[in-house]
Amino acid sequence: MDTLFGEAHRELQDEFETRNLADRIIELACVSEIGEQEQGFIESRDMFFLASVDKNGSPTVSYKGGDMGFLRVVDEKTITFPSLDGNGMYLSMGNIKQSGRIGMLLIDFENPHRMRIQGKAEISRDPELLAAYKEAQLVVKVTVDQIFVNCPRYIHRYKKESQSRYVPRDDVETPVATWKRIDIMQDVIPKKDAEKVEAAGGTMPIEEWFEKVQTGAPDA
Repeated sequence: MDTLFGEAHRELQDEFETRNLADRIIELACVSEIGEQEQGFIESRDMFFLASVDKNGSPTVSYKGGDMGFLRVVDEKTITFPSLDGNGMYLSMGNIKQSGRIGMLLIDFENPHRMRIQGKAEISRDPELLAAYKEAQLVVKVTVDQIFVNCPRYIHRYKKESQSRYVPRDDVETPVATWKRIDIMQDVIPKKDAEKVEAAGGTMPIEEWFEKVQTGAPDA
């Protein structure tokens, strides 16, 4: 696990007299395989933050949400999750395709707890994997390098109010993203989305969409 620390980390640890503390935390809290406790926490999450690295070496962080169980432990070294319909930029997926180095931050806000995962990711189009997630465009397979639990000291307590209406679910038609109804987006959205826009009631001005976002409307 000494690969977590480079020269810069050690300089700061020495400056603040925490080198031995850092080593002890790694010794006690950092593992390279997914155990029963880790699996339970991972598969109980309905959101996480995904960090990836672009072509210039700059980090990108994105929020990934779904229903509980969208993060799946395949074995002691492998996690999968779906890539669903998004804004069309494929920032995270493009980064993964290019370098594969990722970080994942999983947080329980109701019972403060958090877990960091670092590993190597790859994109899969395996039909069997795609079929396991409704409306998945791609499936990400993560090979775990390190997992470690952080102290929950600074985690604020939040209570979840509801699940996103846009998460694909069995026997329910997934609504078209409301931003795809914005009038000035109609010449660039995919044809399949244009058809859904008409079925959802047609277009709207961008000001109306911004108002939905600013007021926290559930269909924003």
